[in-house]
Amino acid sequence: MTFSRLDIHRRNRGERTLVTLAGDIGPATTPLLRAAVEQCLLDGVTEIDVDLTTVGSCDARGLDVLLSASRRASRVHARLRLHHPCAQIARLLDATGSNSLLLTAPVSPVPPAASGDLMSTATRAPEDPARRVDQPVLRDGIRLRRLTRWQAEDMREDIADLAAESVAGTAGEAYHDRGDFLHRLAVTAHRPGFALLVAETTVLVGCAFGFPVGSDDSGRGGFDGTLQEIIQRLTSRARFVVLTQVVAHPHAQHRDIARRLQQRLLTDLHSSLGVTVLHPADQAGQAAFSSWGWQNMGEVVGLPGPVAPCVLTLSAEGQPSARR
Repeated sequence: MTFSRLDIHRRNRGERTLVTLAGDIGPATTPLLRAAVEQCLLDGVTEIDVDLTTVGSCDARGLDVLLSASRRASRVHARLRLHHPCAQIARLLDATGSNSLLLTAPVSPVPPAASGDLMSTATRAPEDPARRVDQPVLRDGIRLRRLTRWQAEDMREDIADLAAESVAGTAGEAYHDRGDFLHRLAVTAHRPGFALLVAETTVLVGCAFGFPVGSDDSGRGGFDGTLQEIIQRLTSRARFVVLTQVVAHPHAQHRDIARRLQQRLLTDLHSSLGVTVLHPADQAGQAAFSSWGWQNMGEVVGLPGPVAPCVLTLSAEGQPSARR
């Protein structure tokens, strides 16, 4: 049986910290890494240099911890940078398009490691099998990647923050409560075929998630079955993807993110039609989806709930629009 161990040593120099790692970054050791980096941010550190010289390997979960830490650092005007990765980590960074996010050279020399480190921790546990890293799409400095369920759970608070920020101060704020968003994410994550995509620069700037309906011949009852009947009646299509949420940072330079996320989600789930359901009074939400290329099919009756919701549809690029 293979065991994983990670020693973490920290040396402070003013508002800058050198974190030296020794061992392997895997399922058993990522909690230690996450805690160490978060403590740096809590201590007010603005420059976190992570020395990987003596790290033998890093899996996808470890990379996700580092990316999440980098996003959190950016939010408080700090930054995290990696130094001296081994060949395996360099390949992982390159394959996931993370080089520009984590390997930018620091503005001044990295302080050397010393024996008087302020923190040292270690753990030993069985190593999990290697996990395949989904190939991301990197364009115009924006990186799209699909998360697993456990990655989505790890990033849920960051995603909820983005969702709240995207509607803050707008007319749609009343229909997009942060708690409701987290509930929708949790419920959707348990759907068969659940998929969640995020868009990142140095910070999180967009996300979209949903699940397929009608992807097999078994049929469904309840909400899914009723929605499937309605969509088939409106569009003559029985298979589609319900996009539970599409979120994009409101900054003008990110206006294309929602379109890219939703089209990538349809592609990943092998569907030519997207469907979303909105409260009829959520005019801001309907306007946003319309600006992203969605067709408003109007209010429909028959779905569970206190009001008749609006159903909007989106055809994949190159496909004819859904008929009314």
